[in-house]
Amino acid sequence: MFKRLTSSALVFGMAALAPPAAAAPCGPRAELVTYLAEKYQEVRRGAGLSSATRVVELWSSTQTGSFSVLLSYPNGMACVLATGTNWSEAPPFEPVIVPDSDTAT
Repeated sequence: MFKRLTSSALVFGMAALAPPAAAAPCGPRAELVTYLAEKYQEVRRGAGLSSATRVVELWSSTQTGSFSVLLSYPNGMACVLATGTNWSEAPPFEPVIVPDSDTAT
């Protein structure tokens, strides 16, 4: 019994420490964005700071419908976090303000 418990704990412990099955493809940012522009006609639509040293960028194409999310670093490297299809532009979200029931007349 002890041998089975030890074996199970070892197997599950090793599985928890294993790297992800598909790591994000990384490379020089200049090469990645050139590839996105040439192959998919993607252009940068927006960016924001993820931390003091990382920038998240959204690239998309109205021609191909593809999109990519990059994480860029100050050393010139970038990683592709996500890609997809059927991208569509949307107007900015306008929240609906519901009046408080105490002040409604």
